[in-house]
Amino acid sequence: MKTSRVSLAAALAAGAVLVLSGPAFAHVSVQPSGEATKGGYAVINFKVPNERDNASTTQLEVNFPVDQPLTSVMPQDIPGWTVTVEKSKLDKPLTVHGKQVNEAVTKVTWTGGKIEPGKFQQFPVSVGKLPDNADQMVFKAIQTYDNNEVVRWIEESKPGAAEPQTPAPVLKLTAAKAADDHHDDDAAKPAAGATATEGDKKDAHDEAAAKSDSDTTARALGIAGIVIGLGGVAFGIASRRRAS
Repeated sequence: MKTSRVSLAAALAAGAVLVLSGPAFAHVSVQPSGEATKGGYAVINFKVPNERDNASTTQLEVNFPVDQPLTSVMPQDIPGWTVTVEKSKLDKPLTVHGKQVNEAVTKVTWTGGKIEPGKFQQFPVSVGKLPDNADQMVFKAIQTYDNNEVVRWIEESKPGAAEPQTPAPVLKLTAAKAADDHHDDDAAKPAAGATATEGDKKDAHDEAAAKSDSDTTARALGIAGIVIGLGGVAFGIASRRRAS
C-alpha cells in the first residue's frame, strides 16, 4: 500500500514538472542558415512549435531590436501565410552602401496560416547588415492561438540565472574572418612556386644524368662491337692464309 502511494506521488510530481517546464522545452527560437556573421548578411529562421494540444497557432509577431537596426529585411513567402513588414524612423540615420537610411524594420507579422498541435513552422527572413559590435541579437516574439491565447516570448536571459519560462529568441553572431587569411594564402603561393621550381630543376638534372649514362653505355657497346668486328676480320684473313 505504501509502495503504491509513493509511486503515485512520484508520478504526480513528474507530471507537475513536465507541465511547468513545458513552455521551456517548446519555445520560439531563431537560428541562422549557416552562420550569422557580424557586419554581414544572413538568412535566419524563426522556428515556432505548437506547445498546445487543443489549439493551433494562427499568428506570429516578431519585434526587431531598435538599438540594432537592420536596413534590409526580406521575409520568404510561405504558402498559406500573409506577412506584414513594419518600418519606423531611426533616431540616428545610418549610412549603408554610401546611401543614408532614415528608417529600419521594427516588426514582422505572419497571419492567416495554421500550425496544428504536434507540429512546427519555420519563418525564414533575409536580414542585414548585422551589427559588427555585438555578440547576439534579441528578437521578442508573440505567439497567438485560435482560442485567443497569447504567449509572449519576451523574457531576456540573464547571465548565471536559469532560463526564463518564456525566453525571447536570441540570434548568436559569429566573428568575421580576418582579412589577413587571404594574405597568408597569397604569401604561401611563392613558396610553393619556388619548391616546384627546385623540383623541376632536380628532375631535369636527373633526366640529363640518365641520358648521359645512356649515351656512355651506347658508346661502350659500339666500341666493343667494332673491336669484335675487327677481331672477326683478322680471324678470317688468318684462316685463308692457312688454307693456302
